[in-house]
Amino acid sequence: MNLLNYRIEWTYQTKRKLETTITTEYHSLNESIIFAEDFLQTGRVKNLSFFSEDGQSWTLKELKKLKEIVKDEPHDVVAFFDGGFHKSTKLAGFGAVVYYTQNGNRYRIRMNEKAEEMESNNEAEYAAFHYLVDVLEENGITKQKVLFKGDSQVVLNQLSGEWPCYEEEFNIWLDRIEDKLKKLKITASYEPVSRKENTEADKLATQAMEGIEIRSKMIINEDVEEHE
Repeated sequence: MNLLNYRIEWTYQTKRKLETTITTEYHSLNESIIFAEDFLQTGRVKNLSFFSEDGQSWTLKELKKLKEIVKDEPHDVVAFFDGGFHKSTKLAGFGAVVYYTQNGNRYRIRMNEKAEEMESNNEAEYAAFHYLVDVLEENGITKQKVLFKGDSQVVLNQLSGEWPCYEEEFNIWLDRIEDKLKKLKITASYEPVSRKENTEADKLATQAMEGIEIRSKMIINEDVEEHE
């Protein structure tokens, strides 16, 4: 299920009966419900409505019902990737880290893979992103909004359409990735991060090149930072 973000719009009334319309930024489903319930406790809210990113309007009752429906589905997905490359051996390693919420628990998936016959570090980054999408499919994360993060600005900015791609071999990878995202009905957003914020995926890519295979899935505490 493709979980969207929501903005809240309501009429606020002062003690002197003055009224004004207030609109929030877009927030996740859970955050929108929390904010709305807090607003209602003031006793000065009229005509409270929600509007999702696709333009639909919702009531608080409808959002609470939606929350119950989607709790069994993976949501709030954040996915990190990194590709490593040895020029002398043309050996590459891919690292993928995925965070998501399901049934009230926050999960972390860590996986990596070794590959041969890569031609450059850039190609390893594109291949690593494609591998990350395969990891999402393997774990049933489809029909979903996913925030992709990595330290390869080239890959992320080309996927988002911010930068053009002139190399044919890289356009082939971009087409593969976009076709796979479309097949899985994943709505992607992209956020370049620093290498420091991508250390976990980087370590997995390095381990893959060293022949250390990692395939893990675990429940994590809410206070675990997603980039650690």
